[in-house]
Amino acid sequence: MENQRSGVGWWRFAPPAVAAAQPQKRRSRPLIRSAGIRFALIYAVVFGISAFLLAFSLWYSTVGLLQRQVEISIRNDSIALNEHFTTGGLPSLIAAIHDRMTDALDADGIYLLLDPLGNRIIGNLDQWPVGLTETSTWYQLPVKRHGVNSVALLRASTLPGGDQLLVGRDVRARAELRNVLRDGLIWALGLMFALGIIGAILIRSLFRRMIRDISTTTRAIARGDLTRRIPKTGDGDEFDELAEIINDMLERIARLMDGVRQVSNAIAHDLRTPITRARTRLEDASLHAHSLDDLQSAIERATQDLDGIVGVFEALLRIAEIEAGSRRAAFCKTDLAPMLHDIDELYRAVAEERGLTLHTQIAPELPLLGDRELIQQAVANLLDNALKFTAPGTTIDFRARLEEMVIEITIADRGPGISPEDRNRATERFFRAETARNTAGSGLGLALVAAVAQLHHGTLHLADNHPGLRAMISLPLRGEALGPKPQPPAKG
Repeated sequence: MENQRSGVGWWRFAPPAVAAAQPQKRRSRPLIRSAGIRFALIYAVVFGISAFLLAFSLWYSTVGLLQRQVEISIRNDSIALNEHFTTGGLPSLIAAIHDRMTDALDADGIYLLLDPLGNRIIGNLDQWPVGLTETSTWYQLPVKRHGVNSVALLRASTLPGGDQLLVGRDVRARAELRNVLRDGLIWALGLMFALGIIGAILIRSLFRRMIRDISTTTRAIARGDLTRRIPKTGDGDEFDELAEIINDMLERIARLMDGVRQVSNAIAHDLRTPITRARTRLEDASLHAHSLDDLQSAIERATQDLDGIVGVFEALLRIAEIEAGSRRAAFCKTDLAPMLHDIDELYRAVAEERGLTLHTQIAPELPLLGDRELIQQAVANLLDNALKFTAPGTTIDFRARLEEMVIEITIADRGPGISPEDRNRATERFFRAETARNTAGSGLGLALVAAVAQLHHGTLHLADNHPGLRAMISLPLRGEALGPKPQPPAKG
């Protein structure tokens, strides 16, 4: 009763399974933990720092250029006035300063000449600037020229005889220009900051849209909808490339899931009959066997059925082992020609017993880096199929050649063949065409051949032989296979 009255108490004492089944609110994730937010912030910070450094460098270089131009002008003017004093004495210097003050082209020039006692001789300043105490040093000080307050860049020098010469330039206009540049820099930084925020928002929305598409698709697949795929924008960018890669992966997963489903259905369908037959024989023998021989015969037939089932599972395990690539550890340099001749000798006798002719053409040397045993089993499977489906009195072609760094092993029969619709599924496990329904077999032979070819980076190609089936295994050569020919083991 207490738990019924209090929802908190009921939740606290509910079993784990019941608690897990209760709807839970989705926790809101902090913004800083969002990959899109972090990516956008990083972009905004990098863009802002880059823009600030660019704007500051432009502002600093512009202001520095103006400062250097003024300094060069003052220094050159001071040198020229000192030359006047050297050549013509004080009268020549006074005349030169007077000419400069009356020249309308240089209205920003500042001059002041004092005698050793500090009396003003000539100049356009009312008095010596306060704070200017050293010569040959740059000063930027407030001055009063013609009764108007201003700012000047100044440099003083001492002439022979003790006279003091002050040369400078009015930089009030340049200071105003610098302020304009500073204000423009501030506005530019503000605009760049706004653009950075807008760009970050756009990038975040693009990033979020792509992640949302991936999340939506994977969530639907996790719920069991294997048909969902990530949509592409069609722009051909990296997001489309990522979507294509993920879609290819999903296609492969869907094919593998479909293959597992088909294999499960095939195992349940194809193995039910021999298992039921073996069980029926054993039950019948236990109820109706009249002698030890009858019981022994029933057990032997049931054992044969069970051996066939074990053989099917062994073939499945072998195919799975080959497709997993674990057999590559057994790769070695080998010559397939002697092995193919041995297979030809073995199957030629079987073909003659069945009234068939085995026409063989094998190249003298077929060097390959691979698993000799697996290739031997793959070729034997193809020959078994050819012997099984070829009518007496016809020919089976068995050829092996080296063509443009590819070993081609071809087996062509004159049997019923496989229809074009069934060829695409012929290498699926347990698949059997309608023409092979009444023949012995498990439908794993071509699947094993295709797995062996794929393990060696090759292919199995099925084509019409008009009539019959032409099966060709293509095994590309690699550099390791072209080394020294392996020596046969010494006979002891």
